[in-house]
Amino acid sequence: MIGHTELAKRFGTPAYVYDLDRVRAARRDLLAALPDAMHVFYAAKANPHPEILREMRGRGDRCRAEISSVGELAAALEAGFSGADILYTGPGKTDEELTEALAKGVRLFSVESPGDLRRVGAAAGRLGVVADCLLRVNSVSASATTSIRMTGVPSQFGFDSETLPALREEVTGVPGTNVAGLHFFPLSNAEDEASLIAEFRHTIEKAAELQERLGVRFRFVDIGGGFSAPYAVTGERPVYGGLREALGDALDTHFPGWRDGGPRIACESGRYLVGDSGTLLVGVVNVKESRGRRFVILDGGINTFGGMSGLGRILPVSVQPDEAVPGTGEPAMLVGPLCTPGDVLGRDVALVDPAPGDLLTVPNAGAYGVTASLLMFLGRPAPAEVVVRGPEVVSVSRIEHLRTYVHGQALR
Repeated sequence: MIGHTELAKRFGTPAYVYDLDRVRAARRDLLAALPDAMHVFYAAKANPHPEILREMRGRGDRCRAEISSVGELAAALEAGFSGADILYTGPGKTDEELTEALAKGVRLFSVESPGDLRRVGAAAGRLGVVADCLLRVNSVSASATTSIRMTGVPSQFGFDSETLPALREEVTGVPGTNVAGLHFFPLSNAEDEASLIAEFRHTIEKAAELQERLGVRFRFVDIGGGFSAPYAVTGERPVYGGLREALGDALDTHFPGWRDGGPRIACESGRYLVGDSGTLLVGVVNVKESRGRRFVILDGGINTFGGMSGLGRILPVSVQPDEAVPGTGEPAMLVGPLCTPGDVLGRDVALVDPAPGDLLTVPNAGAYGVTASLLMFLGRPAPAEVVVRGPEVVSVSRIEHLRTYVHGQALR
């Protein structure tokens, strides 16, 4: 792979470098960790760059795309996914979005409520098609006691599992739709493989129970994700050695025909598949002292790497650059260029003699980077996104800020 220093000289900083060889390796490792009959939905929200999506698609048919907007739909289609390869999710799907997605061939939707289901059906009916819908489930109970919980509380996401059976008549008779199965997403970033396996077992058991209580033979069950990966710190993503057998056993118990497609089983992943493919390059602009603290001011901050700022899920941002040396050097605050004291990327980071003009590299930054940041705040240019494969630069691009007046002219 081309050196980061050379890429920074050629394309400037801040910049992201995405290594497609690492994307391919993560995709290979995850598919190998799953039973052969399972599919994977790549969560485009983790990184919707078309080159990443194209690599994720590969040449087989086991990796599909999970999207939540028409912007992600456009990126997935550009990358070569067909509408039939896509699962459309999200609690706020508008009539316009649904019409566009259906018109472009999307037929699989995750729905969060009876109203969401009716909206999908109405849009499908206007186009004379039928949409397959997965009822997203907000389980009342869970297995894993660690990791980031995604269910079990009042939420805009999913049907509450304890009330879903009573809605059978309401959800199975909506014109324009077929209830094809269920969609779960109980946790994110499982602490370890044992926690991940336990959660998947619990989900599979709950899916079988709901199938029986609803009296609907499912054709598709998405059991969610939870695959772990380091985020903006050094470390290796895990390889799951026991998951394949554990999933196969659980599915054989609760869905005996699943290996022949009755139902088809899928899981989903974002950060695991792309996290270690990305490196963030930032330049040191200034170093200053203030009341006994050292501040290293960078040319990219939370506008460049916001870590889903404000969403409360991956925050606080706490990067650990490759140049940080634990226990050596004077601790410093890593701050960005924005006019807010909240523009902090790292606290008490030990750097050896930082100086203006230095290059810092942040590892494991391939997920929730550019498009999960405060990109428009202060109108600073977006970082370059450099895609490489081995010694080759595949593409270099930058998201541009562009204001378009919807009626063709500004009001004066």
